[in-house]
Amino acid sequence: MSTSRLRLGIDLGGTKIEAAAVADDGQVVSRIRRPNPGEYGALLETVAGLVEAVEAETGQRFARVGVGVPGSLSPVSGRMRNANSVWLNGMPLNDDLERRLERPVRVANDANCMALSEAMDGAGGDGDVVFAIILGTGCGGGLMVNGRLIQGRNGVAGEWGHTPLPWPRTDEVPGTRCWCGHSNCLETYLSGSGLERDFREASGRALKGDEIIREAREGDPDAAAALARHRDRLGRALANVVNLMDPDVFVIAGGLSNVPEIIDGAAEAMRPYVFSDTLTTPVRRAAHGDSSGVRGAAWLWPLED
Repeated sequence: MSTSRLRLGIDLGGTKIEAAAVADDGQVVSRIRRPNPGEYGALLETVAGLVEAVEAETGQRFARVGVGVPGSLSPVSGRMRNANSVWLNGMPLNDDLERRLERPVRVANDANCMALSEAMDGAGGDGDVVFAIILGTGCGGGLMVNGRLIQGRNGVAGEWGHTPLPWPRTDEVPGTRCWCGHSNCLETYLSGSGLERDFREASGRALKGDEIIREAREGDPDAAAALARHRDRLGRALANVVNLMDPDVFVIAGGLSNVPEIIDGAAEAMRPYVFSDTLTTPVRRAAHGDSSGVRGAAWLWPLED
């Protein structure tokens, strides 16, 4: 077996599961993806297969595994909760993975993992207070303060996606019902599916997110208006975070972080709502892209010898 100092991380995405071995300098030395089967027992087997594949590729057996998940573990029951992959909710995922993998496992929210990765050596590396956001299939947030991942007394710190859209306009009330049971959650507006829903309801046309973006760039007024609404809502949502905790930097990952029409205008969009005479907070794309979550999952454990 190799004596390289590596960590092993797993990222449970909505459509894929990724495993990666991460070296002490942050380099991803092995990265393997497989489809998320969408069924609990099959998910456990998929994770086990990925661990075996990374170990075969690196020549190292990992004594511990970090796992990033959509949602979080209840500090009371230890079971999964708050996952938009609702079939995970109520399941003893940490315990079941430890039994299946026959080694210790640490499970953390995927946005928290991304925040950890980006604050360590990514787009938030120069900030003491880093608020990291995922705009993808869902919408989540994570908070790092002075190099420490903040999870909170109830384990829900950074659950920005399930706070309500601030300063709602007349046509945004009462808002769309969220899968969590409440209405007007940021996830229903700022996720990729939220963008698609908003466009469909405003235009009467059903397009995928990448199609909306393409048509906006080609001059379609409905698509351009949908991106403008998204940018304004993102600005309001970010301004709320500034007014509450005033982070040093925002870091955004997920598919929509690659859309300049949304991200590049975010700082200007939040300016009217920030309770300050100045606003210098940068809004940056995640430096490690879609690898950031799995890197952060690996960093849930110290390096192995």
